[in-house]
Amino acid sequence: MGCFGSTQKLPKADLQFLIENTEFTKQQIEIWYSGFIVDCPSGELSKSKFIEVYQQLFPQGNAQKFCTHIFRTFDVDNSGKIDFKEFLMAINITAKGDPEKKLKWAFKMYDVDGNGEIDKNEMLQIIQSIYDLIGINSKQAESQNGSLINSVNGAEKKTPNGNGHKASNLKDLPAENPVVRTEQIFQKMDLDKNGVISEQEFINGCLQDKFLYQMLTADYSDSF
Repeated sequence: MGCFGSTQKLPKADLQFLIENTEFTKQQIEIWYSGFIVDCPSGELSKSKFIEVYQQLFPQGNAQKFCTHIFRTFDVDNSGKIDFKEFLMAINITAKGDPEKKLKWAFKMYDVDGNGEIDKNEMLQIIQSIYDLIGINSKQAESQNGSLINSVNGAEKKTPNGNGHKASNLKDLPAENPVVRTEQIFQKMDLDKNGVISEQEFINGCLQDKFLYQMLTADYSDSF
């Protein structure tokens, strides 16, 4: 990040906090900070800049929706900006944290309204944003199968011949449709079948299924 040419120093209190609360060394923290200040001279990363950086990493897709969810999770104090401490704490969890810590962080991203549970609409929002990010076009699938939200809720829709059927029938949905992914995730994780996923169900489900863990945390390392 950046060209590491800044001479501005991280306040000692912030440096000590990050040494004590992350797995980065003093030297690594200072290098990260130098790059952060080059890109963000004000000491804060705006949402628009965050989206701009992500869009460069995924030029074939649309990063805006996914970045909005990521940014919300990084922005711990809800200031609308990410300061260096928030930035490095998030990097520490996503890059160096153990699987359970990563899953606790990921749960906060999927729990869009922050009520401590993930419902199907929330899960669908994130899965759809991931598809958009990596450039998978689900528009055709959506037009063939009706509203994504209504499909997840099992709403009735009309087939071309006018006969109604439930869109929740997974056989009627293309494999690349985010609705399918959402339904599969809930079938595996929502063990008490109450229509929502708790933090513990989310963590347990991912720890028991490497594919789900990698998909929902974007962690393809060998840390699992």
